[in-house]
Amino acid sequence: MTNTDAVAILASNVSRHHKLGTTLIRAVDEVSAEIKKGEFVGLLGASGSGKSTLLNLIAGLDRPTAGSIEVLGRNLAQMSSEELSRYRRLKVGMIFQSFNLISSMTVIENVELPLRFAETERSKRERLVHEALDRVEMSHRLAHRPSELSGGEQQRVSIARALINNPLILLADEPTGNLDSRTGGEIINVIRRCNHELKMTVVMVTHERSIAEQVAERMILMTDGRITEQSPPAHEVCR
Repeated sequence: MTNTDAVAILASNVSRHHKLGTTLIRAVDEVSAEIKKGEFVGLLGASGSGKSTLLNLIAGLDRPTAGSIEVLGRNLAQMSSEELSRYRRLKVGMIFQSFNLISSMTVIENVELPLRFAETERSKRERLVHEALDRVEMSHRLAHRPSELSGGEQQRVSIARALINNPLILLADEPTGNLDSRTGGEIINVIRRCNHELKMTVVMVTHERSIAEQVAERMILMTDGRITEQSPPAHEVCR
């Protein structure tokens, strides 16, 4: 029997379908999965397999057409738009393949932005920003803008931004997709430290199994919108 207190994410028969002309696209199709608090899960699949769509559903950026996703005991489908916005600000950190930094802002300003949205007291922001940038080893680039940074440095800044509100869940969508293998390995190690040191639940989307195998405790493989393979949560292995 599942201990619900230990579960971070519970997907139950989740589907996300949409129409393209007369064709029904089953981006996610009757997916069920359980991810424990503190786990590092690799969400694997080829392009178009549905893995990024599932990640967006977990992030509350999209809503399922059927089924439910519970995160930290709350059903996302039952949340209002305001509650979902608060959930994304405070409970979830997201890292994207394309970094998504604001080009006109400095490193400090990019990382501080979520604190401004969360209406964190101005007096606390500087300390929090510096702590986040220290964690990703970017304290020496505070006044630089994204165009002055390498791809790896930009991704480190985006990780600092994702960590700034101390989220319980970190969602990474192809975080090494725009990086060379050496730099990608460094970014994977930064994400692994977040999982170990901050006890964050991490779900990392990737199409490269070799990357996931370096860090993930277990794998979930998607094909054509469905889960075709997944190793069981640790508590099931230990029974």
